[in-house]
This record gives sequence, C-alpha cells and structure tokens, in this order.
Amino acid sequence: MITTVRNHILAFLLLVLLQALVLDHLDLAHGWVVPYLYVLFIISLPFDTPPWGTLVLGFVLGIAMDFFSSTPGMHASACVIMAYARIWMLRILAPRDGYDHAQRPIVQHMGISWYMTFAGVLVLLHHLWLFFVEVYRFDDFFTTFLRAVMSAAATLVLCLLAQALTSREIRSR
Repeated sequence: MITTVRNHILAFLLLVLLQALVLDHLDLAHGWVVPYLYVLFIISLPFDTPPWGTLVLGFVLGIAMDFFSSTPGMHASACVIMAYARIWMLRILAPRDGYDHAQRPIVQHMGISWYMTFAGVLVLLHHLWLFFVEVYRFDDFFTTFLRAVMSAAATLVLCLLAQALTSREIRSR
C-alpha cells in the first residue's frame, strides 16, 4: 500500500515537472500541437480509486499545472471534467466479470483496443475543454477543434510511448 502511494506521488511529480519544464516549451507544428502528457496520471489511476478520490486528484493535478502555466483554473477544470468522465468510461467499458483490481487501466493489462477507446475519449474531452476555455469563443470553432484533435493524438502517442518505456515486461527482457 505504501509503495503504491509512493509510486503515485512520484508519477504525479514526474509528469507535472516533465510537462512544465519540457513539454510546455515545445513548439510543434507552429503551436498547433500541444501534448499534455500529465493527463496520463488520471488515466492510469487504479480501478479501485474511489470516485471522490479521482475528482480530488484531478483537481490537484490541474491546479499544479495551472500554477506552472499561469492559467488560472483552466487545467483544473479540464482535469476535473476528465476525472468525472473517467468514472463513467470505466462503467461503460467494464468487462462482464468486472475489473481485476490487481490490474490498472494501461495497455499492458487491458489491451490496445480497450486502452485507445478509454484514453482516447478522455484525452480528447480534456483537450477540447481546455482549448475552448482557452480561446473563450466559438469564432474559430474548426481551428480550435483541429488543434484539440491534433494535440490529443500527440498526447495519446506520448502516453503509449511512456507506457512502453516504463513497462515491467519490456524492462525484464
């Protein structure tokens, strides 16, 4: 239990610092692609995380990103919406026998198809909310929508890459 909590705290700190110090300063496709790898923390929370805990952790993660990004409440609201949607996505995508609580919602445990559906919806929802709150208008709807979709795709690729690099199965080979 203590090891699990410690690992989650380390993952939280690593993802926030990586996002704030590296990924936020990348200029991909002239600002059209903005990968937000920090959302991997919410996606990868254990299945047995209580709903209130998911929402609180989403808020804390968002506030941490708002602090580093000088975006008052934008990341916090996007993360809380993502955390709330995560609760529903887990119910919608639940296997007949329920989830094995020894597993986590990662590619290595659930498979690529399940993971891409689960993470894809959550990341796209997060990015759409964040980008539309950022521009605060619908004048450039299609431009903002395209930026959100492209950034969500880049984020998913980074999430898959991060999982591949940290997978115990791969490291043991």
